[in-house]
Amino acid sequence: MNIDTVKLAYFSPTGTTRKVLNGIAEGLGANSIEQIDLTLPATDTLKPADIQNELVIFGVPVYEGRVSKTAIPRLQQLRADKTPAVIVVMYGNRDFEDALLELNDLTREMGFLPIAGGAFVGEHSFANEDRPLANGRPDTDDMKAAKEFGSKIRAKFNDLKSIDEASSITPPGNTPYIDRDRSPMEAMAATTLVEDCILCGECATVCPVGAITVEEAVITDNIACILCNACVKNCSTGARVVDDPMVNKIANWVSRNFQARRDPVTFI
Repeated sequence: MNIDTVKLAYFSPTGTTRKVLNGIAEGLGANSIEQIDLTLPATDTLKPADIQNELVIFGVPVYEGRVSKTAIPRLQQLRADKTPAVIVVMYGNRDFEDALLELNDLTREMGFLPIAGGAFVGEHSFANEDRPLANGRPDTDDMKAAKEFGSKIRAKFNDLKSIDEASSITPPGNTPYIDRDRSPMEAMAATTLVEDCILCGECATVCPVGAITVEEAVITDNIACILCNACVKNCSTGARVVDDPMVNKIANWVSRNFQARRDPVTFI
């Protein structure tokens, strides 16, 4: 089988997932690459779309060992009938737990056939200079691994006469998936240091859930905020911060206990 067209479908608030998917696509050497960016709120109103005769690479960040909850309904707008897919999760060097299995099950329910999968490491959303955790990742070695993964996927495709011959993957994980109880953190959100804010509006532009409005001041909907930290990492003046005592306690613990480098894991 030939791979002429590759679609990249991703939810990537801080850009790390998108970067890895593009690396995989480069390794595939496809003639045509189409971006399906499901990150911003406008994608909530997309019309359901059927995808046929293409390879789709799905990518999402891992939140609390699971697929990002916000990403799920956006991904579900895509439908297929045994369309081959590659599934990728991005985690912050702690653990991807049940996320890859959950993405495998989700894409199958949507009509896709996952024939390869991977868990890659990106800078943790709570990481900063004082609290490092996979800072700067995906790095050069990660991107090399992404391209090599793409090459292996192409080799698998080259050996197939039809998609019916493709072997599926069995990602690690547990069913039922790990419990995701965000109730202790549901009112926590990034805040704004007024003295540093220039009201440029970039934080509102990058927010994947539309939780930020900018008028005479920056207003954040704490309940809507998913603590992805896209606003923090994109603020040019450092005015956006997450400084909740519970979040800091969790983030500091993760940083202390998960410094040892974890490398990408792939299944094909």
